[in-house]
Amino acid sequence: MLKLGLTGGIASGKSAVAVILRELGFPVLDADSISHKLMEPGQTAHDEILQAFGADLADSSGRIDRHKLAAIVFADSTKLAKLNSILHPRVDQIIFDQLDAWRKSGAHSAAFVEAALLIEAGMAPRLDGLVVAWCTPEQQLERLRARGMSEMEARRRLTAQLPIGEKIKHATYTIDCSGTLEETRAQVQALAAKLHKRQAG
Repeated sequence: MLKLGLTGGIASGKSAVAVILRELGFPVLDADSISHKLMEPGQTAHDEILQAFGADLADSSGRIDRHKLAAIVFADSTKLAKLNSILHPRVDQIIFDQLDAWRKSGAHSAAFVEAALLIEAGMAPRLDGLVVAWCTPEQQLERLRARGMSEMEARRRLTAQLPIGEKIKHATYTIDCSGTLEETRAQVQALAAKLHKRQAG
């Protein structure tokens, strides 16, 4: 079973690619969802994050306000690095344990890990390849603004990530998400056919 990464800049279309891959029968782990679960009260990263960034980040039920946390870490690269040092090793462990379980089951030709910071977190070398979803930086900004983000916040998020040109240098496969959803779907279907053919061969 191939262990493949799925990455791309924020608002570059990778979540749409992940949805299509799941529809085509591939398992996809979402690193963001795993991170969010690890921040829940009672989970291992919860207390460590509050110790590092302040108990006032938690509401009355103990839940971490992720918007407040994002505002802190995306304004300061050392704080972002600190948060990543708390979350990334734990996320890695969960991801590679799950990939291992799928590999042992023998049910899939490939499984994917969806993560915006896959390359930045140093996970890419431990995978068999990398799919990079991309669109133009102008489209990324436009999509983030459409999600209700201010231009300043959107630009801050973009600059916290590797430029898309750098991500593409690491790619085994690329998916151009600058066109219609149908055009994106056609490219993902072509990739799926390649992966099935590889297994059959």
